[in-house]
Amino acid sequence: MPIADTVKSNPGLKKIVHRMLVPKGEARPRLWVKFFLNRFYHTRGKGSKIRRYTRMDVLPFNKFSLGANSTIEDFCTINNGVGDVIIGDNSLVGMGNVIIGPVTIGNNVILAQNIVASGLNHEYKDPQTPIHKQPVTTAPIVIEDDCWIAANVVITAGVTIGKHCVVAAGAVVTKDIPPFSIAAGNPAKVIKRYDEGMGEWVRAEP
Repeated sequence: MPIADTVKSNPGLKKIVHRMLVPKGEARPRLWVKFFLNRFYHTRGKGSKIRRYTRMDVLPFNKFSLGANSTIEDFCTINNGVGDVIIGDNSLVGMGNVIIGPVTIGNNVILAQNIVASGLNHEYKDPQTPIHKQPVTTAPIVIEDDCWIAANVVITAGVTIGKHCVVAAGAVVTKDIPPFSIAAGNPAKVIKRYDEGMGEWVRAEP
């Protein structure tokens, strides 16, 4: 059995290993993990950039990859603690974004500023237990190729945004958006679709 599977199947051992990687009550990995361990587990494509003031809360037990010529700008937070974070080629993660896995971002994607995409949710079913002590659930977010996500958008767990979509500033995306669509609002709704036959964007049916 691989070491990772052995650790995950043993709660006591898992707790010890986790404490070695991350201080108690924190999400940020210890410095030795950042500087010495992650480089052997995570991949970065040629020409990729992670700016100096990005907070990289990435750990070796889940995947993190950044494609060729992609950039993560300053003041972002990238967290793969509960799920993989995969970013394709020629994509931009703009300033102040928060990306919490599981999240997959395709090629040629533009994420503007102050976007939150979180594949994580906190359970709250037991009112007698503080929420921070209850389990977390995850559902993957997928942003397909060639999308533009404008500033201050929130993308919730389990959502897929199809190829060549535009999501307007301030939208809250709670449901899948089909390819070649423009979505806006809270909750986000499709307001235009690309009509291939007409060769133009047309208003969506209400």
